[in-house]
Amino acid sequence: MKVQVNTSNDIDNKDALERWAGEYLNEHLARFDQDITSVEVQITDENHAVKGGGVDKRCMMEARINGRAPIAVTNYGPDQNLAFRGAAEKLEHALDHAFGKLDRREHRVRETIRRDPAALESTAVPPES
Repeated sequence: MKVQVNTSNDIDNKDALERWAGEYLNEHLARFDQDITSVEVQITDENHAVKGGGVDKRCMMEARINGRAPIAVTNYGPDQNLAFRGAAEKLEHALDHAFGKLDRREHRVRETIRRDPAALESTAVPPES
């Protein structure tokens, strides 16, 4: 899954942040890898003119899903780390909810060992004589 990070001018270390964000999201959203094509992350400093002062970092994440509308979440935090991790948690929950509905209603096609003939043969119980 491709991860793209966009930041406001007041956010430092964009390259390191993009590498870390990609690793973090690929690890935490691995079970949705077949369904998500990309995740766009946008981190901004809401009150960059005023130094300090509460919950001022905003992280918005949008997951692009194969054949479906994107799912977007937003989280605010006192620093970019907490804003990002909170948004990642919200996105994971939103994806669980969305794909849970799909699994119950449409039975989406997924890779599974149950359809692999080689795996079925190796786990088959021999008939008793």
